[in-house]
Amino acid sequence: MSKLNDPSLKKNGRRTSTNVPESRPSDIPEFSEEHPPTGDLLYYWKQRNNLFSRYEEGVWLTHDAWYEVTPENVAEKISQHILQSPIETVIDAFCGVGGNTIQFALSASCKRVIAIDTNPTAILCAKHNAHIYGVLDKIEFIVGDFFELLNAKESILKADAVFLSPPWGGPTYRNDKIFDLDTMLPYSASFIFNQASKISKNIALYIPRTSNLNQVAKLVPEGQKIQAVHYCVRKRSKALTVYFGQLSKIKAEGVSAEEEEEEEEL
Repeated sequence: MSKLNDPSLKKNGRRTSTNVPESRPSDIPEFSEEHPPTGDLLYYWKQRNNLFSRYEEGVWLTHDAWYEVTPENVAEKISQHILQSPIETVIDAFCGVGGNTIQFALSASCKRVIAIDTNPTAILCAKHNAHIYGVLDKIEFIVGDFFELLNAKESILKADAVFLSPPWGGPTYRNDKIFDLDTMLPYSASFIFNQASKISKNIALYIPRTSNLNQVAKLVPEGQKIQAVHYCVRKRSKALTVYFGQLSKIKAEGVSAEEEEEEEEL
């Protein structure tokens, strides 16, 4: 069924139904050992089971999601951190194909996740993937722009915490020795953070591991501290997550032999 004709999707910031997509939309790539991707995408496809441990059960990813989705073990650690606190509802403002959304919903402490993305195909993927992981009933999917929804006259966005994993501008971010958060497209980190603060002071900001920490420090409310955690896999940092509000007061949990966390306070 074409995404444009899928009755489970409504645009313009409206909630979607709980119906699971019946078939893979034509614009979602499908790869196999016999027909793997080519070019830069091959590197990410070889890590597919790190991105989703249940990938072989039929997980869907858009082309961009291969570069953007949080590796599952990192998403799980972020979820554990956020949901150690008295947090029951989480907004995933840029949910993509659902990597973080699913891990939030898998937590017994989480009652509800609001998953938002402007891309209808990404929402279809996220919904399909949530069904595979058995958490579809805990997630409310919305096709729409987070900022428009947030600033609507009667905003529907209410939650205990907000998770922000904004676009980093594609894989070219890896070429930056120090990643400039002010030039992040299409929105700067400061703009995203200030907007999300209208909903809750409990914010988790997921950004490149090479992000400029001086720019991060400028986001800190006066008189407060934040916690910045590097999530590492096989001795290498995969990304930096900065925790604000009550989330900054939670000690990062221990990790397995293949995973590490490096914590900084700013």
